[in-house]
Amino acid sequence: MRRALELARQAAALGEVPVGCVVYQTATARVLGEGFNRREVDADPIAHAEVLAIRAAATALGDWRLSGCTLVVTLEPCAMCAGAIVNARVGRLVFGASDPKAGACGSLHRLTEDPRLNHRVSPLTGVLAEECGGLLREFFQRLRAKP
Repeated sequence: MRRALELARQAAALGEVPVGCVVYQTATARVLGEGFNRREVDADPIAHAEVLAIRAAATALGDWRLSGCTLVVTLEPCAMCAGAIVNARVGRLVFGASDPKAGACGSLHRLTEDPRLNHRVSPLTGVLAEECGGLLREFFQRLRAKP
């Protein structure tokens, strides 16, 4: 989570919503992919931290199945990212701050645990939640304070 927070700070420095994500092999702790939000910079509506990290991890593995991997992200994934996590067969999901407005892994929905889907992963939540949430609160306070 510490590395994901570093990545989130990089996003904030670019004017992006500060969300960072790391995907690593669970057995070896080898980092396979990283990402931070790049929607504004890339003018890409799906350039969320999780999507970018999943793509990088799949490329590094040479396989789209990430069942032996852990995805760590600073903010609870949205519906799109939760869907990507399920479709990539991510083996373990860890997130920091909950997202009551868009969170799809416990707050609004439980997409990653839906028994109707072909893959499920129960998230480990609240890891460094205060630090993750604080980074987001500071970002949006600064954004609202701009003239």
